[in-house]
Amino acid sequence: MATEGENLTLVSEFLLLGISEDPKQQQLLFILFLSMYLVTGLGNLLIILAITTDARLHNPMYFFLAKLAFVDICFTSTTIPKMMVNHITGHKGIPYAGCLTQSFFFMWFGAIDCFLLGVMAYDRYAAICHPLHYSSSVTPLVCILLVTASWTAALGNTLTHTLSLTRLSFCTHNQVPNFFCDLSTMLKLACSDTFFNYAMVNTVGTLPVFFPFMGILVSYIRIFSAVMRIPSTKGKWKAFSTCGSHLSVVCLFYGTLIGVYFNPTSSHTAQKDTATAVMYTVATPMLNPFIYSFRNNDMKGALGALISRKPTFTL
Repeated sequence: MATEGENLTLVSEFLLLGISEDPKQQQLLFILFLSMYLVTGLGNLLIILAITTDARLHNPMYFFLAKLAFVDICFTSTTIPKMMVNHITGHKGIPYAGCLTQSFFFMWFGAIDCFLLGVMAYDRYAAICHPLHYSSSVTPLVCILLVTASWTAALGNTLTHTLSLTRLSFCTHNQVPNFFCDLSTMLKLACSDTFFNYAMVNTVGTLPVFFPFMGILVSYIRIFSAVMRIPSTKGKWKAFSTCGSHLSVVCLFYGTLIGVYFNPTSSHTAQKDTATAVMYTVATPMLNPFIYSFRNNDMKGALGALISRKPTFTL
């Protein structure tokens, strides 16, 4: 759909091509993604409820984990519901304003994920490398400030890209070869000069990925150095076990993110980019609760108590 302007046809609607054009495959994909979305929502919601209701988990590590679980629910909710609606209705269109909105929230929650993973690495560094000062350095107020800073920094970064995106014109090309409005895809569809946008992506856009990643890297180098100085094998294993879940999530999240945005352009194909996008938009948020619960005895105990708790009814 388009509206006519002076010597220029401006796109008012984009078409999300999705993952497959085959109707039979679309039915299977709908069932698959609906299942994954429900598992993601339920798994992360259980994490939040377990941390909220179990007093043993009222410490900074689980405080940050609860925030990460909430952001993961929001992150998947920006893309998957729209894709499932498109599968049901057979209508692939998304309005221009809707596409910008989806792109904004997708970038925002993705950037928050990056910052929170960096904050969680700092928390593990403080707990392992400076255990005697941990309770005085990572206070509830500091935790709230770190989370607030993560949301604010991510918002500022995302607004920069979204506002610069609004200055672009989109002409006859309105087919998005993906199941959501991704910034990089929209820049390719623009018919006006995108030099400024790409400059912003390659400079400001790397900050939510680069700085948390460097923080994670430095934190784990110091953690590894501190753990190796522990004389007993049991002590080393106990220290490493507190970091195993977070490190697994970091590798999964950053691995798929790098696979999409930091590969050479020549190696990109629509099918490859879409498959990798599925990994970090759906699979990673779905696997996070399993990674944290299966590798953590306290979390398993809290989840078990939450699930087995009998509901009480009052009249």
